[in-house]
Amino acid sequence: MLALIFAFLIGAVSGSRTLLAPAAVSWGAYGGWLDLSGSWLFFLAHPVSPWVFTALAVVELIVDKLPTTPSRKLPFPFASRIAGGAIAGAAIGANAGFWVGGLVAGGIGAVAGTLFGHAMRMRMAAAFGRDRPAALIEDAVALVAAVLIVAAA
Repeated sequence: MLALIFAFLIGAVSGSRTLLAPAAVSWGAYGGWLDLSGSWLFFLAHPVSPWVFTALAVVELIVDKLPTTPSRKLPFPFASRIAGGAIAGAAIGANAGFWVGGLVAGGIGAVAGTLFGHAMRMRMAAAFGRDRPAALIEDAVALVAAVLIVAAA
C-alpha cells in the first residue's frame, strides 16, 4: 500500500516536470535503491539510462522557461506527463512486487500533479507578477520531492 502512495507521488512529480520522475527512478534503480531486475523496467537501471533521462530533464527545465513553451494542459504535453508518471510509478511499484498498481497510481498522480502544479504556478506567478520565480520554485519542489520519494520507496 505504501508503494502505491509513493507511486502516486512520483507521478505527481512527473505532472510538474515530465522527465524528472523517470530520471529520479532511473538513478534509484542504477544506485540499487530500486530493484527492477526481472521486470520490463530493467532498462532504467542500465548505467546509461540515468544520464540520458537527466540530460532530457535538464533540457525540459530550460525549455519550460521559454515564453513559447505550450501549456502542460494541452493534449501532447499532458499525455507525456501521464506516460512519464506511469513509468516512474511502475518502477516504484515493481520494487514492491506490483508494477501494474504502480503504473496506474503513477498515471493518476501525474494527472493530479499536472492540474495542481499548473494551478499553483499560476497563483505564484500572479503573486510575483511574473512567471520565472514561480517556475524556479516549482523546479526546486519537484526535484526535492523526486529525490525524497525515491529514497523513501
